Amino acid sequence: MKNPNTVSASIVTRNMSEFTHETGNVYASIAIISKRANQISIKLKEELNGKLAEFATTVDNLEEVFENREQIEISKHYERLPKPTILAIEEFMDGKVTFRTPAEEEVPVVRAAE
Repeated sequence: MKNPNTVSASIVTRNMSEFTHETGNVYASIAIISKRANQISIKLKEELNGKLAEFATTVDNLEEVFENREQIEISKHYERLPKPTILAIEEFMDGKVTFRTPAEEEVPVVRAAE
């Protein structure tokens, strides 16, 4: 995964024809990007939950929940990161996403005995 700190968090207008270089089809490229964005999103969510779990308390007091500065700082850090879709587009445009289609996979042909 590309380092999220080096990718701009702002939205950039893209030329749709640039997406066709890898696959030859805009829709296939968008499907690949969306699947990669889902993978990145799951990974970031797991990282965030793991870091927040380190500071979790079992106290039911509402005041202490709002004053846990470590959790607030970690959450703010992840909110400032670029969205997974932007990261996935950058990876796809840099050629760092590998993919395969079912049509490319070889299917063994079995012939019936005569």
